[in-house]
Amino acid sequence: MLSLIGLGLNDEKDLTLKGIEAAKKAEKVYIEQYTGVWHGSLKKLEKIVGKKIFVLKRKDLEDDAEKILNEAKKIDVAIFVQGDPLVATTHNALILEAKRKKIKTKIIHNSSIISAIAETGLHIYKFGQTVTIPFPEKTKGALPESVYEVLKENRKRKLHTLCLLDIDSENKRFMLPQEAVRILLELEKKRNENVFTEKTNVLAIGKLGSEKPIMEYRSAKDMLNSYFRVYPSVMIIPGELHFTEKEFLL
Repeated sequence: MLSLIGLGLNDEKDLTLKGIEAAKKAEKVYIEQYTGVWHGSLKKLEKIVGKKIFVLKRKDLEDDAEKILNEAKKIDVAIFVQGDPLVATTHNALILEAKRKKIKTKIIHNSSIISAIAETGLHIYKFGQTVTIPFPEKTKGALPESVYEVLKENRKRKLHTLCLLDIDSENKRFMLPQEAVRILLELEKKRNENVFTEKTNVLAIGKLGSEKPIMEYRSAKDMLNSYFRVYPSVMIIPGELHFTEKEFLL
């Protein structure tokens, strides 16, 4: 059996009772920490579940997942995943492959950035397609045209756009809103379709799920010069604002 257990947004205190119970029953427990930044303590998590927890690297799930699936054929395996288990497509692929191999699976959900952004006061049902803004080296210096297209469509429909900012946990590198804004402005300069300009308002958010979340709402031009240095962070480009949304932001 293979269980994916959501860790929630911040630390081990976000764990659900179902998640703890599943980890205690498992014969082998893993944790992946490359799809986000977890602020919890591995030692405290091990104490809670009463067993050793093995840390997975990106290649363990993306290239060598067969090893874990073979274990799950014979014993109960649990993997702790940051946020909610199925927000990252890597984990969807793992569950799909487990189903193909007739391995029983269980998903134990938790809070994720997708739901937590409601803390900004923006209405969840007014969000369009989400985008991920990659580090330039991942696209070999090419600008992410697909991001611009999604933003263009969302703005046309007056919808908000959640921008997930790239993370390279293994090398301790995290994209900040300033870099994301710079990339989008370069795209606008190339496309010249008035989709994202220096006057476009953006909302930078960090530490959601903690006791002191940080939010900054300002123009793209001002965000470039911001001292926002919080990670992990995301950025929202609002669409048309309802008066209650304006009250939260302004």
